[in-house]
Amino acid sequence: MDRVDWTSWRAVLFDLDGVVTPTAEVHMRAWSEMFNAFLTNDAPTLPDAASADLSAYTDADYFAHVDGKPRYDGVRDFLMSRAILLPEGTSEDPGTELTVRGLGNRKNDAFNAVLARDGVTAYPGSVELLDHLRELDLPLAVVSSSANAPAVLAAAGLADRFRCVVDGRVATELGLPGKPAPDTFLHAAEALGATAADSVVLEDAVSGVRAGAAGGFGLVIGVDRGAGPDTLTRAGADLVVADLAELVVPATGGAR
Repeated sequence: MDRVDWTSWRAVLFDLDGVVTPTAEVHMRAWSEMFNAFLTNDAPTLPDAASADLSAYTDADYFAHVDGKPRYDGVRDFLMSRAILLPEGTSEDPGTELTVRGLGNRKNDAFNAVLARDGVTAYPGSVELLDHLRELDLPLAVVSSSANAPAVLAAAGLADRFRCVVDGRVATELGLPGKPAPDTFLHAAEALGATAADSVVLEDAVSGVRAGAAGGFGLVIGVDRGAGPDTLTRAGADLVVADLAELVVPATGGAR
């Protein structure tokens, strides 16, 4: 498949971080700072420290254990990969608390500080595709594991482009499991009056691509921001692009 006929679809579902906005880079920095501070300062004091892997957290850890997942799931999966056991805690735990949810909240604090300081600008190619789909009057949704999706969309000036936002807070309120489960995508498609079969999913994370494939969506497009085309294809992407501008179909026909 080398082009997309957008008029064949009834809804388009976008992941946010790494697809519409480069906030994945902000998330990656926040995760790295949080986990490396934890591994250096906190983990050595734990009872199981001698049997745990306390080597530095890397980008490879991000893609393998954190990328695209709900925040607490990312914390839990990374700690498991290092044989580190922490109590679950509660969502109200402060970032100073050595619990799964405390670490997740510590990371969220770091992300919000960077967003407030630096803001965020959407990928130009993504805005180009959003403009094109607006001309076609296709209903659009954001489906993000982040609890910060509305704030990011507002900071990027794109809040009015999407009829529906299903983020981490919505998923928690509705009891929807996060990616790689397809439930959040399925909920967004239904909210837009569409089915999975007539909806398109755009994702940069392996877990998100897997969610689209598991949900039986009609077209799953992988956006390669670092995971690699082969990895996204193996996860279930029908098509992989490096930039969403590649998906804009000019008036003369054919993908650019």
